[in-house]
Amino acid sequence: MTLFFFSLFFFCSHALVSLGSSNATGDELALLSFKSMLSTPSKVSLASWNMSSHFCSWQGVVCGRRHPDRVVSLHLSSFDLSGRISPFLGNLSFLQKVELGNNQLVGHIPPELGRLSKLQELNLSTNFLQGSIPVAMGGCTNLMVLDLSNNQLQGEIPSVIGASMKNLVQLYLRKNLLTGVIPQSLAELSSIELLFLSHNNLDGEIPSALGNLTNLLSIGFSNNMLSGAIPSSLGMLPNLSMLSVGFNNLTGPIPTSIWNISSLTVLSVSRNMLNGAIPPNAFDNLPNLQILYMDHNHFHGHIPASLANASNLFMIVLGANPFSGIVPKEVGELRNLNRLVLTDSLVGAKEPKDWEFITALTNCSQLEVLILGICEFNGTLPDSLSNLSTSLKILSLSANAISGSIPKDIGNLFNLQVLDLAYNSFTGNLPSSLAKLKNLQKFFVNDNYINGSFPLAIGNLRYLISLYLMSNAFSGRLPNTLANMTMLSELYLANNNFIGTIPSGLFNISTLSIGLDLSYNSLEGSIPQEIGNLKSLAKFNAESNKLSGEIPAALGECQGLRYLFLQNNILNGNIPGHLSQLKSLQRLDLSSNNLSEVPTFGVFANATAISIQHNGKLCGGMPAMHLPPCPLQLPKNKHKLLVIPIVTSLVGTLIILVLLYKLLTWHKRNKTEIPSITTMQRQRHPLISYSELVKATDGFSATNLLGSGSFGTVYKGELDGQLGESTNVVAVKVLKLQTPGAMKSFVAECEALRNLRHRNLVKIVTTCLSIDHNGNDFKAIVYEFMPNGNLEGWLHPDTDGQMEQKFLNLIERVSILLDVAFALDYLHCHGLAPVIHCDLKPSNVLLDADMVAHVGDFGLAKILVEESSTVQQSMSSMGLKGTIGYAAPEYGAGNVVSTNGDIYSYGILVLEMVTGRRPTDSTFREGLSLREYVELALHNGTMDVIDTRLSLSLENEFQGVGEGDSSQNRKTDCLIALLKLGLSCSEELPSSRMPTADIIRELLVIKGSIL
Repeated sequence: MTLFFFSLFFFCSHALVSLGSSNATGDELALLSFKSMLSTPSKVSLASWNMSSHFCSWQGVVCGRRHPDRVVSLHLSSFDLSGRISPFLGNLSFLQKVELGNNQLVGHIPPELGRLSKLQELNLSTNFLQGSIPVAMGGCTNLMVLDLSNNQLQGEIPSVIGASMKNLVQLYLRKNLLTGVIPQSLAELSSIELLFLSHNNLDGEIPSALGNLTNLLSIGFSNNMLSGAIPSSLGMLPNLSMLSVGFNNLTGPIPTSIWNISSLTVLSVSRNMLNGAIPPNAFDNLPNLQILYMDHNHFHGHIPASLANASNLFMIVLGANPFSGIVPKEVGELRNLNRLVLTDSLVGAKEPKDWEFITALTNCSQLEVLILGICEFNGTLPDSLSNLSTSLKILSLSANAISGSIPKDIGNLFNLQVLDLAYNSFTGNLPSSLAKLKNLQKFFVNDNYINGSFPLAIGNLRYLISLYLMSNAFSGRLPNTLANMTMLSELYLANNNFIGTIPSGLFNISTLSIGLDLSYNSLEGSIPQEIGNLKSLAKFNAESNKLSGEIPAALGECQGLRYLFLQNNILNGNIPGHLSQLKSLQRLDLSSNNLSEVPTFGVFANATAISIQHNGKLCGGMPAMHLPPCPLQLPKNKHKLLVIPIVTSLVGTLIILVLLYKLLTWHKRNKTEIPSITTMQRQRHPLISYSELVKATDGFSATNLLGSGSFGTVYKGELDGQLGESTNVVAVKVLKLQTPGAMKSFVAECEALRNLRHRNLVKIVTTCLSIDHNGNDFKAIVYEFMPNGNLEGWLHPDTDGQMEQKFLNLIERVSILLDVAFALDYLHCHGLAPVIHCDLKPSNVLLDADMVAHVGDFGLAKILVEESSTVQQSMSSMGLKGTIGYAAPEYGAGNVVSTNGDIYSYGILVLEMVTGRRPTDSTFREGLSLREYVELALHNGTMDVIDTRLSLSLENEFQGVGEGDSSQNRKTDCLIALLKLGLSCSEELPSSRMPTADIIRELLVIKGSIL
């Protein structure tokens, strides 16, 4: 039947072409067939493919020299082609090269391509191809390069690839959904040089027979489920340059033979279960090694000094292993060293001589990242720390036991952006040379024993975003230079010995949004009225000081305030009613002051949300507070008795007016609240039956299928009049209860969304807990339907004929990013308790009829019970925390979830929306991430990484509307700003990531510039 269809199609195509030319050739017909199976926009890209010119002159078509009328190459990569690959390409019998990568092609790989016996290169990477790799491809016996990366191919790798394609030199199958084991037949590819199978679902062991492939240059097997040991036979590959097997389940030691591959430049074995000690002479024979990733395994013993023999090493990541001993000073001989990460190991320094490696590292002029946190370093930092490379951007020595003073010339590291010295035992004053760190954005020196006055030098660091000085022994007054830090978003000065008044200029830093903590000091005087300038401040903590005077009414203007702690001061007067304007306020503690009258409205109507005990003269408030009524201030002498009749009259009139108001309000409420009973019931999510959902979804038919995820399948449904409407279009998520974790996902999602109300969050309409027709448990969540699907479908459309519709212009992309930022800001900062989404990605961003974005799928969400609480206990059984590519790197290390993790995912989302590339895109070479791809591009040729369709849209806009250079430059600047925003949000160090308030502020500026 299939053969008949293709024959009929070929006959019709031939007939149509013959109307224009009786001399049409088979190659011409095959090309026209290829074009005919593309969607309309793609045909526009191939406008030159028509009968008015010879097909050998068509764009992307190359014909041979010896056979000038036969097609030998198709160069159509990055042509924005969509549709299916025509099987008639198999008729181009002289074809030697096919490049169709980086398009939007869908469907299966035609087995007819296996007829191309002369084919040498086939590139179908970065499309949306599905199904299995055809066995018929074994007919391409001359194939040298096969690249099927970054598709959605499934099934096993056919053994025919190794058995028939004996000339294969490069094989790329990474970033698909391939399963099964690595076939032994690949060991027959005697010519193979590059072998990349990473980012699949392959299991089993690495075939030891691969050690016979003496031409192999690179092996990329990372991000699979491979188990067993690394075969020692791989050490027999004399030309191997890269061995990447990280993110698997490999066990045992690294074979001794691996340390003898002198050609090795990249060795990556991160995040396995490898163990054993690294031999002392391990790196003696690796002079070409450049990148070494061995973190998150079970390696033990000392870090070998032979590292220095790998003289080309520029990146070393060994953290999260039980390495012991000291850092060998020989590491300092690596002149090209760019990054050294030993976090969370047992290496350390106890004696002065143990710090010699720091002095040695001064030879590494390229060093940008030095992270030695959570190790066992103690003793005093050597002065040579100040002589490290001026290229250094991140220096972290946190959570050690280092004592003594911070080196006085640390300001020599003038390019530092992050300086983390927290949780140590540093003493003395902060050095004045800190004033030289003009680029410093994050400074953490909390939980030490540093003393002296607040350093004026810090007040001149204008780019500082985060400043942590709490839990030290600072004294003296807070300087007015604090007001100079105009980009500060969080300032923590608690648990010190500061005295004097709070400088009013501090409250002119409008960027202060995350927190301002002045608690446990000896500050006095009143709280400045200027505090009302901090509109976005989420937390203000000034407890346990000597603050006096009245609470300023201006606090009511801090609309972002969630936590307000003023207890243990000597504040007096009435509690201002303006505090009732703080709609986001969750916790208020005014206890242990000299306050008097308590309001009865706003947050004060909820006795459980506030703490006011130990205020001796308190009166008023709600009955639940059990406070005495506030007495009228009657006159104390007889001369004032004349006022009593007037006061009595006024009070009587006031009482009558209040009674009348109450009566009118009661009457109005009785009239208006009757219809709202149904609304209230609806808000409480009334359960719906299984049979009703069967009817609504037409028996959960395939035509109503919207998508499927790990824990559930989503269908479109119509609930006839069941929710107060004539017809309700909904999305029904049916839980896959047989999947481990599905029930926990159901509970987490319901719990997370139960008390959340925001325009940018998906809305639960109702739920179903029932039994299906087979007597099995059935659970479903019914959501408000989103007509425009999810963001994934717009960024990476994969349906024929949809390309002209599924496109987002620049302003739409920025608006969606703003919507998602608003949702995160609400989840993290403005709900009843902070909620962490844990799985933010394009497929979980839904778009309504007006293209307003709604964040959905809270199946992995975590709720923080208190502001200072963690979710350590729940994490132990959580398993995977998000989706590969979007999940924060610290989650892979087993760290507890945090709001910073969501910010990382958001940063990747920003980069994906601007570049049009997924973080798992196969176009990134092994070891390169989306973030690094963008970071490199920002230095040379930004527009090269912009989503091709977006870039073309802007070009057409400029030409069509005739916009000037200034408008073009403005929009280009906006694209650069978006890329920088994505990079800032996806920083490797969680504390370096941009908070939601700053994200929103930045996006509003970008949107305003575009408009």
